Amino acid sequence: MQKNILIIGATSAIAKATLRIYAEQNNNLYLVARNEEQLKIIAEDAKIRGANQVEMMACDLAELNTHQALIENVYACYPKLDIVLIAHGTLPNQQACQDDVEIALQEININALSTVSLLTLLANRFEAQKSGSIAVISSVAGDRGRQSNYVYGAAKGMVSTFLQGLRNRLNDSNVQVLDIKPGFVDTPMTAEFRKGALWAQPEQVAQNIIKAINSSRNTLYTPWFWWGIMFIIRNIPEFIFKKLKL
Repeated sequence: MQKNILIIGATSAIAKATLRIYAEQNNNLYLVARNEEQLKIIAEDAKIRGANQVEMMACDLAELNTHQALIENVYACYPKLDIVLIAHGTLPNQQACQDDVEIALQEININALSTVSLLTLLANRFEAQKSGSIAVISSVAGDRGRQSNYVYGAAKGMVSTFLQGLRNRLNDSNVQVLDIKPGFVDTPMTAEFRKGALWAQPEQVAQNIIKAINSSRNTLYTPWFWWGIMFIIRNIPEFIFKKLKL
């Protein structure tokens, strides 16, 4: 059975890997991203892979006042959505955020407030239709603030807390709310980082996302071992944790 699927941040590596799988399953896609040229390429690729219908819209998601029109355009194409995947975001330079409050606020806007804005609009639609899955990529960084990336972590922590409340609200409406918490993923956004055994490929994460949606999960740590890593990190006593260089 074909599904109507909205993917926001469609040019990100994880989103691209996910939408390729959905395209091969002959689903209907609506793709949203800032870069129109890249979006066109991805949309054409999705059609070639077998997507039944592909719609797209270029949108700067940092501009919150554009979100209402975006959602209205999506629902004009697909009056009912089965799945939404929100996958946009940036990986800020922590030192730059510390040096310039405007940069810090910009990063919180794109990594947290823009997601909250989109979720607020979408949740009302899903609540009315009483079905569907809302999946959002946050991060393991949101589980505990660390000196190396606490602006990013704070934004993702806000998203995860918002999703908890949304899940509670939408439970009686039969709407799944999935918080996706990837660890290290080898993407263009992390190109400058030295890779090691803990790093995953976008394709692996995409497969895990789709399995989690299909099984109505609430939270997904991906790859799986990040659940154990973050369990340990969350439970280190603060008097010890604050002395660590993480």
